[in-house]
Amino acid sequence: QVQLAESGGGSVQAGGSLRLACAASQYTFLTHCMAWFRQAPGKERQRVAVIGTNGRTLYADSAQGRFIISRDNAKTTLYLQMNSLKPEDTAMYYCAAAPGGDMCYIREYDYWGQGTQVTVSS
Repeated sequence: QVQLAESGGGSVQAGGSLRLACAASQYTFLTHCMAWFRQAPGKERQRVAVIGTNGRTLYADSAQGRFIISRDNAKTTLYLQMNSLKPEDTAMYYCAAAPGGDMCYIREYDYWGQGTQVTVSS
């Protein structure tokens, strides 16, 4: 069983920071790629960042240099540190997992959390 639970969303002003967290199981961390997605109303879902079981990361261009995805294996928790937030970052953010520990960008993400809302005002 794979269960994911996001937290840490909220409302901030442009330029501010938020840290999202996603609680997962030890099994998930040992065998799955992890990722953060986001979706704003009327827009396509975007893959924000991915991380493999080896710790390797990949970011969308919009997140590069501002966001950091990390995983704490001891706490079995995934994080997304978001800095220098912009209004265009406003979206529902989802934690997701895919079977397999590498090639995370092309994996099919079968498991999803319920999402946490991030709103950035100008």
